[in-house]
Amino acid sequence: MVLTEYLQRVDKTRLQQLSQGLGVPLVLLAIMGMVILPMPPILLDVLFSFNIALSLVIILVAVLTNRPVDFGIFPLVLLIATVLRLALNVASTRVVLLYGHEGGDAAGKVIEAFGEVVIGGNYAVGVVVFAILLIINFKVVTAGAGRISEVGARFTLDAMPGKQMAIDADLNAGYIDQDEARRRREDITAEADFYGSMDGASKFVKGDAIAGLFIMLINIVGGLFIGMIQHDLSFGNALEVYTILTIGDGLVAQIPSLLLSVATAIIVTRENESQEMGSEVTTQLGNKKALYISSGILFVMGIVPGMPHLAFLGFSALAGGYAYYLSYAEKRKAEQPPAPVVSNNAEDNVPAEIKELGWDDVQHVDTIGLEVGYRLIPLVDKTQGGELLTRIKGVRKKLSQELGFLIPPVHIRDNLDLDPNAYNISMLGVTIGDAEVSHDEELAINPGQVFGKLEGRATRDPAFGLDAVWIKPAQREHAQTLGYTVVDAATVIATHLSQLLTNNAYQLLGFEEVQQLMDMLAKHNPKLVEGLIPDLLSLATVVKVLQTLLYEGVPIRDMRTIVQTLTEYAPKSQDPDVLVSAVRIALKRLIVQEINSGGAELPVITLAPELEQMLHQSLQAGGDDGAGIEPGLAERLQQSLQQAGQQQELAGEP
Repeated sequence: MVLTEYLQRVDKTRLQQLSQGLGVPLVLLAIMGMVILPMPPILLDVLFSFNIALSLVIILVAVLTNRPVDFGIFPLVLLIATVLRLALNVASTRVVLLYGHEGGDAAGKVIEAFGEVVIGGNYAVGVVVFAILLIINFKVVTAGAGRISEVGARFTLDAMPGKQMAIDADLNAGYIDQDEARRRREDITAEADFYGSMDGASKFVKGDAIAGLFIMLINIVGGLFIGMIQHDLSFGNALEVYTILTIGDGLVAQIPSLLLSVATAIIVTRENESQEMGSEVTTQLGNKKALYISSGILFVMGIVPGMPHLAFLGFSALAGGYAYYLSYAEKRKAEQPPAPVVSNNAEDNVPAEIKELGWDDVQHVDTIGLEVGYRLIPLVDKTQGGELLTRIKGVRKKLSQELGFLIPPVHIRDNLDLDPNAYNISMLGVTIGDAEVSHDEELAINPGQVFGKLEGRATRDPAFGLDAVWIKPAQREHAQTLGYTVVDAATVIATHLSQLLTNNAYQLLGFEEVQQLMDMLAKHNPKLVEGLIPDLLSLATVVKVLQTLLYEGVPIRDMRTIVQTLTEYAPKSQDPDVLVSAVRIALKRLIVQEINSGGAELPVITLAPELEQMLHQSLQAGGDDGAGIEPGLAERLQQSLQQAGQQQELAGEP
């Protein structure tokens, strides 16, 4: 009673944590026990059955896992299963050599069943079957899996910089937030650790296959010696008894070993995509043209005299029927009407009667517009899996946070006058960028250092002008291993839009946007805003100052400092250029942070003291007309600045 009451008071969570923590140590302790202590035959049967069941579970998990990294504990499980099987070999060898002369069941029912049922009690057949399984395991499955593990580990490590750059690009473009970027970086690290572990774990599988051969040979020789010397058996009797038991023992161990080798090969040959293996096989083998040709070849073989007609003709009908089903399904899908295009400002249906013209007939100029060709419609249609609308929303959110004012919505519409794969980005009715993309392909961008060439259509990244190649989605992993940054068509358009909006942000800031900024600032600093507009500066002057800052690439997030600086310098000058210079100095910390956010020091280009003094004197002498510089000196100064800028750029400095 006391023990029962105590167990009821114990926290179940602590018991669960304790059991989980002791699981692996208990398994290792059991393995040591199998190596050191003699095992009864019934316990051997249980352990051999558990070994086979464990191998089946591992290979099924490997098949059903969507991504290899989702089975990240596989290398550890593979090591434990291998050591467990070798410990069982030691324990079964002890039992076979000690009690094998007593009969077939002296080493347990499992070994007897594999020795009598599987190979029919014929040790010659058993040797052949064991040798075939060993060759398949060692020379085919294990050798291939080991080589793929080595190459996969190297390519995964080589592809890490490109994947990190892709994450940084998505983060900078606003497609993902910091949490998502951190999760993706953790996935990349986990993937590298997994394939690095698999490179070493494959050596366990190879060593296990070699150990199986030597264990069988040692058991046969040892059994002959013990049977003939210690138990007075004839050579033929000893050879039959101990060879059948040894072959049964070897098959019991070799079949789980083969299953684990196949599981290892499946894991390392899978692509790191979120799709089940069965779905991948069905999708990629469902080529109706190949199925039709295979059906015809099978039909011809089925009508050849002497061939098994039923088998060949049956599979011919099966392949042809499946190919016809795929053709019919594809035809039905093509006949379905396309989904309507989602437009932010859909027009009303045109009435039958003609109405008088009104202001509604005057075309409104969109602040930001995006027109797409008809083949790019799936990118903006959420019902077809389009992600462009979500990406554009992310771009607007990121730029609004970085620049300091709300980016207007993007009006998206289809335009049949454009090329099918073309898109057009406009601002205030004027085209500021256009390009062509392929919605069913991906763009592999060369960041500057890659380790090979890709097959595809050469092009240039529309956002930054980098060399790029349009590739099939199946080439994505290969391109990333070569160092390319791979993005889809929606990302290409969104990145291009983000770059254009950043470069032309000053055109998006008008009187209405500035007034909204002032209203937001007035909620927290009412006196500061009241003292500036309209007492010291007009709204037009403030708009001009903020537009100039954006034109120079200076964000206007810190409106408190900007308005405070304008309030301080407005009594001295109403010139927007003078006010911009004052605000720029006030925002010096923000500007330096934008340029050199990660470094402790900012490398700069400075003028020689003599030249700086000369320009200062010239500026004072010129007065309001500005500094008067000799034409030759001005040309040499311009050339020197260009050379210094190029050197800075080659050094990778901001």
